[in-house]
Amino acid sequence: MAEKKLTIGLLAKTAGVNLETIRYYQRIGLITEPEKPEQGYRVYPSDSLSQLKFIKRAQQLGFSLAEIAELLELGEGSCADVREKAEQKREQIDKQIKDLKNLSATLTQLIKTCQSDVEAGTSGNHCAIVETLTAD
Repeated sequence: MAEKKLTIGLLAKTAGVNLETIRYYQRIGLITEPEKPEQGYRVYPSDSLSQLKFIKRAQQLGFSLAEIAELLELGEGSCADVREKAEQKREQIDKQIKDLKNLSATLTQLIKTCQSDVEAGTSGNHCAIVETLTAD
């Protein structure tokens, strides 16, 4: 059975991305644009589908497009370099998680303060949350 020709539309549909996403990735050099034949449509190699899936999976892991470009440049032969990039990304994500937990704790405390003021009838014309956010 013959393999389907991957036009940009079929490639986008198969990869679960928008046509403009593929065009953008081509403009920034993440995937290569095949030569346009004199007649007909560009046909993408099956590697393009693999690259798109790689890009989407890497994004799900928190890698930016610039970082993904670096990973693609490193290629499969530089496992130690790729591992180092992954470790750096994990450290960045761990820091973000810590920062988000601190933000959550701060918001929880502000909400409790606001609830206490309302329950005590002392909120009046002020709000602890607004006052905290506007404080110098």
